[in-house]
Amino acid sequence: LVRLIAVLERMAPPVPQPVDLEIADCFVWNPALPGFDPDSKVNRVDISLIRGVDTVRDILFDNTRRFADGMQANNVLLWGARGMGKSSLVKAAQASVNAEQTEKLPLKLVEIHREDIDSLPALMNIIKETPYRFILFCDDLSFDHDDTSYKSLKAALEGGVEGRPDNVIFYATSNRRHLMPRDMIDNERSTAVNPSEAIEEK
Repeated sequence: LVRLIAVLERMAPPVPQPVDLEIADCFVWNPALPGFDPDSKVNRVDISLIRGVDTVRDILFDNTRRFADGMQANNVLLWGARGMGKSSLVKAAQASVNAEQTEKLPLKLVEIHREDIDSLPALMNIIKETPYRFILFCDDLSFDHDDTSYKSLKAALEGGVEGRPDNVIFYATSNRRHLMPRDMIDNERSTAVNPSEAIEEK
């Protein structure tokens, strides 16, 4: 009986690690634990140094501040060419909102890697009962033809019976405006609808 119990314990999924959210404002999601790896030295710039995208910067900052205040806010997709400062803008907006709101609990940024999108439900299950508010951030998001992990993202954004937790919002950046490649058939030959995006991605 003892040997049987030991075998069953080895087969059981890993127990989620307790999350110490006090130690940092930014984390990287590690689905293998499952748990969070704190990032105490975040690669970011001050929001005042980001130039040429003033309208988008102001909209994103306002959306982030509204979310931190507990009001309605939108999920965000920032798309554009490489080097335009999309991910820098997300990290700068989170830091600026936290600098403004010193009397409240800090807004947490959790980066989830593109290949871990299918673990989003497990991630949200861990953080939904905490007192903090979270930006789930995926950098360089896109999907291939045979990739089905977008279904986990769709379920997380639209919600099933339970819905997306009130303390969670999703920010993503992409080099593609269309996150999934689209083809059309012309004379029995498949051609990309947005070939420039596919070339840029490769």
